[in-house]
Amino acid sequence: MAQHFFSTHARRRFLSLAAASTALSALGTNASFAVTPLKIATIGSGKVGTALGTVWAKAGHPVMFSSRHPESLKDVVAGAGPNAKAGTVAEAVAFADVVVLAVPYGALPDLAKEFAPALAKKVLVIDTCNPFTNRDGDVAVAALEKGAGLYTAQLFPGMKIVRSFNAIPAAKFLKGGVRDDGARVGMPMAGDDAKAIEVATGLVREVGYEPMLVGNLDFGKHLITRVPLAGEHTPDEVRAIAAGLK
Repeated sequence: MAQHFFSTHARRRFLSLAAASTALSALGTNASFAVTPLKIATIGSGKVGTALGTVWAKAGHPVMFSSRHPESLKDVVAGAGPNAKAGTVAEAVAFADVVVLAVPYGALPDLAKEFAPALAKKVLVIDTCNPFTNRDGDVAVAALEKGAGLYTAQLFPGMKIVRSFNAIPAAKFLKGGVRDDGARVGMPMAGDDAKAIEVATGLVREVGYEPMLVGNLDFGKHLITRVPLAGEHTPDEVRAIAAGLK
C-alpha cells in the first residue's frame, strides 16, 4: 500500500485523500499487492518510457510503446519481450487502460489539444514529466510557478493523474528499487483520485519500489529533479523529507 506522510501544516491540504488513505491502509504496511494485467501505453519512448514499459511488459502487462515513427521502436519492443508492441500515439491512447506520460514537459500542451478528452477516460495517467526552463521555455516557467502536478491537471481537465517516477534516474528502474548499499527505495507519489492511486501503488511495487503517497496533486511540485525528495531515499528518509515540505 502507499504510505502517507503529513506534516501538521500539510494535513489540512490533504483531507481530500481521506478516501484513498482508508482504502489503501486496509491492506497493511507490508501487504503484497496483486495487480490484474492492465493495458499500458507509454507516450514517449525515451529512457523513462522504455524502462517502465519494459518492466511492466516483463511482469505480464500488455504494453504499447508509442512514437510518431513506431517502426523505430523495434529494438525497444524486442527488449521488452512478447507482451510489448509499438504504435502511434493515437493507437497507444486508444489501446491503453493506463497511460504513462514520458515526454519533454513542453510537449504536453500539444498532446492535450489532441488527446485530453480520451485521456480523461483512463483509469490512471502517470505523469513522469519534469519542466526544465532551458528546454521547455514558457510552459516550464508556468508549470514551476503553479506546481507541475497542478499544471498538468490544468492542461488535461478530468485526467486521473498520479505524479511519480520523476526524480530517480530511469536507469535505476531496472534495478528493482534497491540502492547500491542494498537498502529498499521509496517512490514518492502525489495524486487526488483514490482509484488511480490504488492502481499506481500496484504498478510502483512491480518496479520494485515502496510506494509512498506523500500528498495530493499540489504536492507534485516537490516531485521534480534537484529538490529534497529527488534521488534514491529509503521509506524512512522519504517520510522525514516529506514531513518538512509545505
